[in-house]
Amino acid sequence: MTHLDRKHLRDLTYLKSQAIAVALVIACGLSMMIMAQSLVLSLETTRDNYYQDHRFAQVFAGLKRAPQSVAAELAAIPGVTLVQTGITLGAQLDISGYKEPASGLFLSLPEHGQPVLNQLYLRRGRMIEGSDLPGQILAGEAFVEANKLSPGDEVSVVLYGRKQTLRIAGVVLSPEYIFETPPGGVMPDNRGFGVFWMPYKELATALNMDGAFNQVALALSPDASEQMVIAAIDRVLEPYGGLGAYGREHHASHFQLREEIRGLKSMAIAFPLIFLAVAAFMTNAVMSRQIALQREQIAILKAFGFSNWEVGLHYLKFAIVIVLGGTVIGASVGWLLGTQVVEMYRPFFKFPYLEFNFAYGSLFIAVFVSSFAAIIGVWGAMRTAMSLPPAEAMRPEPPSNFRKSVIERSGFGRALTPSLRMAFRNIERRPVRALLTSLALALATGLIIVPTAMRDGINYLANFQWDYAQRHTVSIMLIEAGPPEALANLRNMPGVTWAEPMRNTPVEIQARNHTRRLSITGLPRKTVLKRVIDSGAKQIEMPENGVVLSAKLAEVLDVRLGDTVNLHVLEGKRPVLPVPVSGLAEDYTGTAAYMEMGTLNRLLGEGDRLSGAYLTVDSDYWDDFLVAVKETPRIAGISISETARKSFQDTTASSMGAMQGAFMLFSTIVAFGIVYNNARISLSERQRELATLRVIGFTRGEVGTVLVGELVLLTLISLPIGLLIGRFFTQGIIKGFESEFIRLPLLLTPSNYAFAVLTVAVASILSAIFACRRLHQLDLVGALKAHD
Repeated sequence: MTHLDRKHLRDLTYLKSQAIAVALVIACGLSMMIMAQSLVLSLETTRDNYYQDHRFAQVFAGLKRAPQSVAAELAAIPGVTLVQTGITLGAQLDISGYKEPASGLFLSLPEHGQPVLNQLYLRRGRMIEGSDLPGQILAGEAFVEANKLSPGDEVSVVLYGRKQTLRIAGVVLSPEYIFETPPGGVMPDNRGFGVFWMPYKELATALNMDGAFNQVALALSPDASEQMVIAAIDRVLEPYGGLGAYGREHHASHFQLREEIRGLKSMAIAFPLIFLAVAAFMTNAVMSRQIALQREQIAILKAFGFSNWEVGLHYLKFAIVIVLGGTVIGASVGWLLGTQVVEMYRPFFKFPYLEFNFAYGSLFIAVFVSSFAAIIGVWGAMRTAMSLPPAEAMRPEPPSNFRKSVIERSGFGRALTPSLRMAFRNIERRPVRALLTSLALALATGLIIVPTAMRDGINYLANFQWDYAQRHTVSIMLIEAGPPEALANLRNMPGVTWAEPMRNTPVEIQARNHTRRLSITGLPRKTVLKRVIDSGAKQIEMPENGVVLSAKLAEVLDVRLGDTVNLHVLEGKRPVLPVPVSGLAEDYTGTAAYMEMGTLNRLLGEGDRLSGAYLTVDSDYWDDFLVAVKETPRIAGISISETARKSFQDTTASSMGAMQGAFMLFSTIVAFGIVYNNARISLSERQRELATLRVIGFTRGEVGTVLVGELVLLTLISLPIGLLIGRFFTQGIIKGFESEFIRLPLLLTPSNYAFAVLTVAVASILSAIFACRRLHQLDLVGALKAHD
């Protein structure tokens, strides 16, 4: 061990509390980066292996009905390697012990063996084939777990108007339904919606589709053009009521998983940048003060033959040790957080296995990025140590000019105590250090605002979605669009106090080179139960002509008010409807498009039809209403607002809340670290001055006021700046997490700001208490020794 290494260890021991504070700040940023990168690796690796092992299709298409002979035409399309046809049917379920009716999506299985595409993974029980006894089904794991079912249990199902009792033979997973949501929904409802598989013959008999299919999945060769294949598929299926083919990127389950990974990638960049910027400030402050205190030692080292580079590298080692400590802590915390978040993902994303894969590559990136930040922070102080001539370093640092401060010269100084006047003078004679300290405190204040704003955004989203925009108790979908009389039948159900019709039809919205597939919703001109809200929180009346798009959908399509979009209707006569964008709606979950119901029906050319209705139900008749729903075969599905809200709180809101909690913890650590570090630096800088004040008669309280007064003043200066920085931080981070799946509103309230101010104030008070305790232990004789 060299002499400089021994000196390094002694100095590090002396600075251990400040080094730990900086290392913790670095660790907070790196743990978020390592966790996010590791989760991305875990999800992408698991997804890709699952897709490959179970032959997840690359192109999908739905249609009204086509004979099985059409499959040969699809297989003959250049670039198509495999074709899997089948039947899909929505159905109503009655689960024992569950009062509310549930809904299910039933898919057909080949008579023998696994499907050639989208193969199933058996979790429990056994697989089934057409030769088995009738009434056997396979059930998706998410639904089975949510309803506490097991192989052998029975489920009552209404298949195309006919009630049947089916027995669960096995519990399975499918690469097609990693993320399960009801058709047209964006939130999972595992208790109220499930996916099931049954032999082709039985499902075809229920739907009267023997020898036909209404959905198809295809695999492509590596050199195939997906767009050309999709165009060819649409041409083949158009005579059979084709609903439009689409690629894997637009598949609902794959899309949700891709958006989650995209959000994690944003997290891996945004959070570390903020924390490491703070760490660079703190490192600069610590090392600048250390070099100022060791002027004599630097001179002696150079006098004994140590070169400028050796001295500079000696101080650089401080930063390296801090980085290594922060990296070790950050990697450990990141690994721990990652394993916990993987457990949270398992109910969302149904993989056969999902293990946490530590991204070792991110560890090297973390070391590089944190080292770069630390070097940036220490570089100025390092250059000072290298450029300091020995003769100059041997002299004491020139005394500062203690002229009156601006506050005193303005006449307000007379109202200040001597201690506060000293504090103002010290700030003014070191403006750069005061500026950097204030900026660091402002960053700490800004960081605290982010997690509280995220928490309030989650709460606002739930209230907006289920209290303000949606005022209905339930929404009901019919098996097929029906005449106006269907609304009267729904109004006559027990307990229904209000009913509003709706018309849903699948469309592809095209605007120049951008397209999106969704169901456009037709509503009455002015609604009460399903309200479409603009950015000003006002209800939008459905225009007589034109379409109202959610703001996110308009952003995706790159359209504005007045622009024209083409609606490619994917059912019936399949018209292409050019319509203007007449309104933009505020929506925080999914994307949506709305039209006036009469206009939509007129453009479709099918007369006055409705797909379902929004209902309010008297709670006193709730049980009777549910019984009536279960006994109505024309009802394909029901969505209960309160159930959807609880599902959101238990799943999406819970996971976002966990992330917000982790960020709150890290932000608080950073805030305390910055304030504590500043107090320690201020104490070490002013030991001689404060000892002098004690010797000439100042009391401990008065001397403490001099020290604490500067910290208080800098904190007061930094708070308004920090509140402004917090707004920009929050806006940037919320924007980075925004997706078509879910978006948080930018909601900054007085309570957000108050909490940030309170946190920094508490950190300042605790740091001041610590500094005063250290001040009371000050060796007056040692501090007053002259250095000349």
